[in-house]
Amino acid sequence: MKSEKDIQESIIEYLKKQEWPSTTEDIAADCKLSWNTAQLHLVKLEGKGKVRYKKVGRQNQWWLNKSYDKEMK
Repeated sequence: MKSEKDIQESIIEYLKKQEWPSTTEDIAADCKLSWNTAQLHLVKLEGKGKVRYKKVGRQNQWWLNKSYDKEMK
């Protein structure tokens, strides 16, 4: 079983490769997580200021927070 840190790192790595916001479903599929697990960790990452979120219709769309991306360089 993956640790919380491993899950969040895999989500961040996925988002780093994306040019557009990604849905919870896309992130869950790529990171081999259930939708609920992906959503839980995305909300935690949002609380830490690492990702941003917007509800578009019925989708939750996520992307890296630009200030977080700059801190990583």
